[in-house]
Amino acid sequence: MTDTKVRSNRIAYLVGVYRDQHGKDEASSLLDELKLLVQTLGIAVVHKELVRIQEANARFFVGSGRAEGIVAHVQQLGADLIVFDNDLTPAQQRNWEALSKLPVIERQEIILDIFAQRAQTKEARLQVELARLEYSLPRLTRAWGHLSRQAGGVGGRGEGETQLETDRRIVRRHIDAVKADLELVRARRATQRKQRERLPLPHAAIVGYTNAGKSSLLRRLTGAEVLVADKLFSTLDPTTRRVDLGNGQPLLLTDTVGFVRNLPHRLIESFKATLEEAARADFLVHVLDASHPRVYDFYETTKRVLDELGADTLRAITVLNKIDRLEDPAAIHALRLHFPDAAFVSVRTGAGLDDLLERFAEKLSDRSTKVELALPLDRTELLSLLHRTGRVLRLEYGERVASVVALVSPKVFARVQPFLVNQQAQAV
Repeated sequence: MTDTKVRSNRIAYLVGVYRDQHGKDEASSLLDELKLLVQTLGIAVVHKELVRIQEANARFFVGSGRAEGIVAHVQQLGADLIVFDNDLTPAQQRNWEALSKLPVIERQEIILDIFAQRAQTKEARLQVELARLEYSLPRLTRAWGHLSRQAGGVGGRGEGETQLETDRRIVRRHIDAVKADLELVRARRATQRKQRERLPLPHAAIVGYTNAGKSSLLRRLTGAEVLVADKLFSTLDPTTRRVDLGNGQPLLLTDTVGFVRNLPHRLIESFKATLEEAARADFLVHVLDASHPRVYDFYETTKRVLDELGADTLRAITVLNKIDRLEDPAAIHALRLHFPDAAFVSVRTGAGLDDLLERFAEKLSDRSTKVELALPLDRTELLSLLHRTGRVLRLEYGERVASVVALVSPKVFARVQPFLVNQQAQAV
């Protein structure tokens, strides 16, 4: 794979392939998205080419004549990088590079490079490294093509073959080492999660298409100092912060990595540890960019990925963000018809956020119980627990006990049940 720093000064020619007229609009939209992905790496885009085929060509994916025409156009425009939106076989990539004398890459490599730039924590860096190694393994011959001329006589093992096999073994060992490191990191992460779960706070995960405003929502609701940028995949590492709801109940909110259409499957596998926050949440907050013309497609993209993670059955609140950018009443009406239960908000202006917090509280209504307690004064750890994990509505100190009225979760309720006044509690 070409080094990202080298790519940043390149000029790219994009190619998207579709099979029938029905798929043309989708292919065009995906090519627009690929342009944004490429530009995220700092690569200029000189042209986008849509190609229709009847069936895939084994050599170039498109027909040989069309491939030669594309290469001629690439040379005419002065591009020095060809990027396919479609998956190419390793042999097809080699054939394109031999024909064009230029690097030829595909969407997966672009996304992997972006992830490599964005990863901050050790876990995210290991996940990216694993995905890149697994992607590069069948493509090592691209790097060692010059060695094919070193083959020995009939029936012998040439130096090129020996070198290629050696490199494959090195990469496989590296993959095994990265997987082992990931297991250690995940074990530590599991320990941290158990420690967090000891404090029985409800937990929601923010999911959605990249650049929909997930990090902005987390920052607006919690005051968290998280990266907010108008870039695809501006953050990869999950960030968890606490927000106090209108009824005083605390909630943990986690921002997760954004999705794109045709996300490489190896990235879904590699990032399951990051995205598993969504699968473990009490409910999901599915954020969509209401102003984007492909908002319905983005909704389905996220749903498909959540299905792969086993998180599709969780309760979810759909949030239509950036409503301040919508000026057409018909567009708003159409969104309300398609998403009748959605919350319409603007993170930038703050519109609708109070209503959103109320919806969070409604989702957790079955987790909150109003209790009246008589806590012995020497049980200060229980009072501290109530302050940390629930809402203390009233607190009065007597000679021997503290009279407390509080909202508590089921786990905390079990801890304080012996101190209930009249052994009664009220669900809220």
